[in-house]
Amino acid sequence: MIAIGSDHGGFDLKTAVIAHLKERGIEYKDYGCYDKSSCDYPVYGHAVAEAVAGGECEKGIVICTTGIGISITANKVKGIRCALCADTLTAQMTRLHNDANVLAMGGGIVGPNLGISIVDAFLDTEFSKEEKHIRRIGQIEQ
Repeated sequence: MIAIGSDHGGFDLKTAVIAHLKERGIEYKDYGCYDKSSCDYPVYGHAVAEAVAGGECEKGIVICTTGIGISITANKVKGIRCALCADTLTAQMTRLHNDANVLAMGGGIVGPNLGISIVDAFLDTEFSKEEKHIRRIGQIEQ
């Protein structure tokens, strides 16, 4: 299951991503927000990160206007490796090399078509499990 959350600035992109997840038959849980009313991104970034870190969800997607604040928030939760991605290559590489478990995007930066492609790259790429990457992730987690 995928945890997903956004603030008002990421709401439109989150809505497009949810529709795409439904089309692909991927289960998700929406941690809010639920409309475009002004709200605080840390609430939703933290909720998604806690769901992933706690094992309720396998991966997470967080979205705010730039993706910066919500990615910082998610990365404050122990066990989270959240990567802010604005293209498909970085989404693929962060899974392949960093085993990132949360994807962050900026709704004001990334449009829906690119956002969906980024999500697909993130969800469809497996961690390489190369020793050097396992070692480096271990160093990050220390």
